Amino acid sequence: MLSNCLSKRAGKAGVRSFASTNKEYRVMNKKYLAHNYATAEPIIARAQGSWMWDVEGKKYLDFHSGYCAANQGHSHPKIVEALVKQASICATPSRAFDNDKAAEYGELVSKTFGYDKLLPSSSGVEACESAVKLARRWGYVVKGVPDNCAEVLFPKGCFWGRSIAAISGCDDPVRYEGFGPLAPGFPLVEYDNLDALEKKLKSNPNIVAYMAEPIQGEGGVIMPADNYLSEAQKLCKKYNVLMISDEIQAGLGRAGKLLCAHNTEGYRPDIVTLGKSTSGGLLPLSMILADDDIMLTIKPGEHGNTFGGNALACAVGKAALEVILDEDLCQRSVDSGSFLLSELNKLDHPLVREARGKALFCSLELSQKGIGTKFTKALNFNGLACKNTHDNIIRLAPPLNTSKEDLTLGVEIIHKTLKEFE
Repeated sequence: MLSNCLSKRAGKAGVRSFASTNKEYRVMNKKYLAHNYATAEPIIARAQGSWMWDVEGKKYLDFHSGYCAANQGHSHPKIVEALVKQASICATPSRAFDNDKAAEYGELVSKTFGYDKLLPSSSGVEACESAVKLARRWGYVVKGVPDNCAEVLFPKGCFWGRSIAAISGCDDPVRYEGFGPLAPGFPLVEYDNLDALEKKLKSNPNIVAYMAEPIQGEGGVIMPADNYLSEAQKLCKKYNVLMISDEIQAGLGRAGKLLCAHNTEGYRPDIVTLGKSTSGGLLPLSMILADDDIMLTIKPGEHGNTFGGNALACAVGKAALEVILDEDLCQRSVDSGSFLLSELNKLDHPLVREARGKALFCSLELSQKGIGTKFTKALNFNGLACKNTHDNIIRLAPPLNTSKEDLTLGVEIIHKTLKEFE
């Protein structure tokens, strides 16, 4: 009977067709995949280092890095080796059992970042939701907030995912309109405004945490004043509120430090979220970091996930972090970012309003509204892979080990594209 069912299903599906061009694959994507991303035209089939190739063999210099998931470059050989080796030994024994790779990874992470514990998970938004959940628990157990009253404050312009909780804590209608009712307990405050922050904290004793990106990535690589984060934490301490640093995009060398928070003197977040390049872009891996007085407020059985801390992800994560450390990618990010911004500032074109960034976390803001998607499409056509945000802001985030020659080539492609828009 099973064979009959399979035969009928196979007959209904028909013979598999093989596509070979970008256009053919785009037709397949449109037919079979949800339309939740406005994707670029190239269909990527291979990626290595700072380069990607589409199904037709055309190559693209990557200034996107998979939304900063490939800080170490695509398919870094050391990380790939760790993945292949561990996949053949043990992948997911489940959190019902401890595994050796989680212990080894935990030790490296704790000693590297200086936090007592890590809580592993898979996606960036999962890490952020875990941070919110942990902060709420701390608020009830330690701060003494009444049950079901804890709130977590977020800055306007933030982005931490597209789950119901995440869209409830943002001010972008593209994210939240048509998906209500939204979750309560996620008030907003002006970013980089200490007076507004203190007013919020003072007026609401049920706020247990303030979660902020040290640099707003999806917002367009928006950087606060140099002392904003450290002064914000002082206010949080004054009102017994935790400070959460969302480092999903800005961390792990992207902004020149292992944690972008380290760029601000005197700032040590109470909770940190990490993701994306934690695995070098090879598989989903994220985490939150905190000390015992916060992390251990959650007890066994109160939080977890099937794949969090699996042996395969932890082996890959350990190799990915070692690559950042061994290859000094934080300093390379600083040096390369300084060079890239210097070259971008030489463009001197009326379409360029501003080039800004920290290390290799950069953006190019165009002076003309409504042109970002068209300009990005032209960049892609000319061989530079990147993505715009908020219409007219082009994010530029190449892998941290991109050569000076390739950075120069990227700027040349941008210059060529600007000339095409004259």
